[in-house]
Amino acid sequence: MADPTTRRLSIFFAGVLLLLCGVPSFAQPAEEEGAASGDEPTMESAVLDVIVVTAQRREEDPKEVPISLSTLNEEQMEILTTGGVDVRFLSGRVPSLQIESSFGRAFPRFYIRGLGNTDFDLNASQPVSMVYDEVVLENPVVKGMPLFDLERTEVLRGPQGTLFGRNTPAGVVKFDSKKPTREKDGFARLSYGTFDTVDFRGAIGGPLTETLSARFSLLYQSKSDWVDNGFTGRNNALGGYDNYAARLQFLWEPNERFSGLLNLHTWDVDGTARIFRANIIQPGTNAFTSDFDQEMIFQDGLNQQDISAHGGVLKLDYDLGSSTLTSITGFETLDMLSRGDIDGGFGAVFFPPFGPGFIPFPSETADGIPDIDQFTQEIRLASNDSDSRLGWLVGVYYFDEDLRAETYSFDSFSPGNPQDGYAFQDQQAESWALFGSLDYEVSDRLDVKAGLRYTSDKKDFLADRPDPTFNSFLIEPLTAKTDDDFVSWDLSAVYAATPETNVYGRLATSFRAPSIQGRILFAPDFVGGTDPESNGLTVADSEDIFSAEVGVKTEKRSVRYDLTAFWYQVDNQQITIVGGQFNVNSLVNADKTEGYGFEAAVEFAPSPEWLLTLGLSNNNTEIQDPNLTIAPCGGGCTILDPIAPNGEVVLNGNSLPHAPEWIFNGIIDFRKPLRNGLFMGTLDWAYHDEKSFFLYESAEFNSDSFEVGLRLGYAFMEAKYEAALFARNLFDEEILRGAIDFNNLTGFTNEPRILGIELVRRF
Repeated sequence: MADPTTRRLSIFFAGVLLLLCGVPSFAQPAEEEGAASGDEPTMESAVLDVIVVTAQRREEDPKEVPISLSTLNEEQMEILTTGGVDVRFLSGRVPSLQIESSFGRAFPRFYIRGLGNTDFDLNASQPVSMVYDEVVLENPVVKGMPLFDLERTEVLRGPQGTLFGRNTPAGVVKFDSKKPTREKDGFARLSYGTFDTVDFRGAIGGPLTETLSARFSLLYQSKSDWVDNGFTGRNNALGGYDNYAARLQFLWEPNERFSGLLNLHTWDVDGTARIFRANIIQPGTNAFTSDFDQEMIFQDGLNQQDISAHGGVLKLDYDLGSSTLTSITGFETLDMLSRGDIDGGFGAVFFPPFGPGFIPFPSETADGIPDIDQFTQEIRLASNDSDSRLGWLVGVYYFDEDLRAETYSFDSFSPGNPQDGYAFQDQQAESWALFGSLDYEVSDRLDVKAGLRYTSDKKDFLADRPDPTFNSFLIEPLTAKTDDDFVSWDLSAVYAATPETNVYGRLATSFRAPSIQGRILFAPDFVGGTDPESNGLTVADSEDIFSAEVGVKTEKRSVRYDLTAFWYQVDNQQITIVGGQFNVNSLVNADKTEGYGFEAAVEFAPSPEWLLTLGLSNNNTEIQDPNLTIAPCGGGCTILDPIAPNGEVVLNGNSLPHAPEWIFNGIIDFRKPLRNGLFMGTLDWAYHDEKSFFLYESAEFNSDSFEVGLRLGYAFMEAKYEAALFARNLFDEEILRGAIDFNNLTGFTNEPRILGIELVRRF
C-alpha cells in the first residue's frame, strides 16, 4: 500500500489532470460561440463588472494573477457588514478562510487552508498576514481595526513570502479603503435593529484646491446589553458595545508625475469582552445542554473591553518615466484591556454555592496592552513600460515593533473582585527585507513570473511576575532572544488556453519567524527554574512552507469561474498548546504538517436582474509527528485520540484546529426596475462543516456553522436614496464558536439574530 504522502499527492495531481482536461470544454472562444448562434447578445448575456486587484502590488486583471484569490467589492462589503459586525464576518465568506476570536470584537485569528494560530496571548504571531491600506498589521489586537468605506477586499491564499514577507505562509487578507478623487461624492448609511443595534457609516470626498483632494470617513456602531446575569439578578448586564472609527485622507497631486497620500485614522471599542458560559456543552457530545439560554449567564466575575488605537500612513509615488518609485510609511499605536470571567460561572466546589454545573476553581483574568508602537517603511521601484515583455519590481522593507503585554488575575470571591496577580511581557521585534520580482512575457499566450526575498528577523523578550497569584513566590525575570534570516521564493506561469481561459501553476515558499511565549502568571514553577515545561517560557523555531498549486481562471460575458488545486507541506510548524491543566500557552514545533484540497469560485449573471456568487473549498490537513504529545483538557472532556504512556494525548494524524474540511458560501443578488426606482434583494450564507477547536480531538470541543443573511431594499431618485430591511443570522442559529478547556465544559457562541432597517443617502 502506498504511504499517505504518495496517496495524497496522487489525489492532488489527479485533480489537476481533471481540471486541465475540463478547460477546453468549459470556455470556447468568443468567435466560435458567436458564429454558432449568429445572433447578437441578448438580455440573457449579462456582462460582469470589471475587477481590478493589487495582489502583486500593482493593478491587474485577476485572471492574469497566478494566485488563488477572492475579492469582495465595495457594494458587497456594505451589504455583508450591515448590522454592526466586525472583521469576523468574513469567516467562511470566501473559500478556505476562517476567522475566530476568544476576545470578542478584538483579536481576530485568521486561518487560510487550515493554517492559523489558536494562541490567545497578546504577542502571538499568525501565519496569515493582514494588510490594511498597504501596511502590515502584525499584532493580533491591531488586526481588529474596523472595516468601513472600503474600495476593495482581497483574500490571497497560499504562501505570499516574496511581496508581503514575514509571517505569510498561509496567505494574506488585504483591505483597501476608498481614496480621495477629483470628483465630489459621498454617502451616509444608517441602520437600526434588534438589541438597539446602531450602525452608521458615512464618507464625503472631493477636491479642496486644484491639486489637493480629501476624503473623510466615519463609522459608529453600538448595541445595548442584552444578556441577563442570573447570579447577580441584573437584567441586560452584558453583550453591548460602542465602537467608532474615523479616517481622514489627503491626496496631493501637484503634477502628473508625483502624488502624495496621507491617511490618518483612529478607532475605539468600549463594551463587553467575550462572554464565556460554564458547562453549556452536553458531556460526550458537542450539543448544547437542554437548559442553555443564549440570553442568560450565571457569573460572579466582571467583564469589560476597552481599546483605543491611532495610526497614519504616508504613501508617495513618483513617476520616473520607465519606472515608478513608491514609499509607504506606516505607524500604529494602541492600548487595550480585556477582562472576563473565564470559568464562565460562579463559586467553586470548595466555595459553594457554585454553578452552573461543576466549577473546579474560579478564573477571572484580564489581558492588556498599555502600549504598542509599530513602525513600517517600504520603498519599491516598479517598471512602467507596458510595451516591454519584461516587467520588474524591487524593494526594501523595515518593520519595528515595541510591545508590552500584561496579564492580571482577580479574586472573584472578595467584594469588588480585587486584583490578586500580575505579570507582564516586553517584546521588541525588528525585521528588514530585500525583495524583487520579474514578469516575463515569453509569448502572446505564456507569461512567467518569479520572486525572491531575503528577510532578517530579531526579537528580544522579557517576562516578569512582580505580583504572583496563588500567594506564590516571586520569580526572577525570564528573558529570551531570537535571530534568524530566511530566503523565500516563488515561481509561476500563466498560459492562455483560450481567449477567455487562463491556466496557471505556482510553486512558492514562505516562513513564520521564530516566536517567544511567556505567559507566566499561572505557570506551575513559582521559584524560578529554567525548565520551560514549568516556568512558562517557550520558544518556537521558524517554520517553513513549500506549496504547489495549479488553477484555471475563466471569464466570459456572463460567467467568471476560478478553480484551484493545491498541496503544501510545513516543516517545523509552530504549534501553540493553549490552556490545558495550567491555562498557559506553550510553543512547540511539529515535525511536519501536510495539507491539500481545492477551491472553486463562480460568478454567474444569467440575466441583467440576477447575479450569483458561489464559493466552495475542501481543506484536508494532517499533523505528522509521532512524538508530539500534549496535556489533555482539564475540564472533563471526552478525548478521542490515543493516550501516550506519559498520560498525554498523541497528536499524530490529527487535523489542525479551526480547519473545517468543507466551506460553502454564496451571495444571490436580484435587482428589478420597479416604478421609478429599483428593487434589490440579496441572500447570502456561510457554511462550514465540523472543525475542532483544539489540537486534540474530543467529543465536545467541535462544531459546524451555518448562518444566512437577507436584505430587501428599494432605491429611488436615481439611486440617491435607498431604504432596506435586513436580517443577520436569519434563522437565529445558536452555534458553538469556541471553548475553554482547562476548567470545565465552558463555551462561547455566535451572535443571535438581528432584524433591522437601513437608510442610505448617496451624493
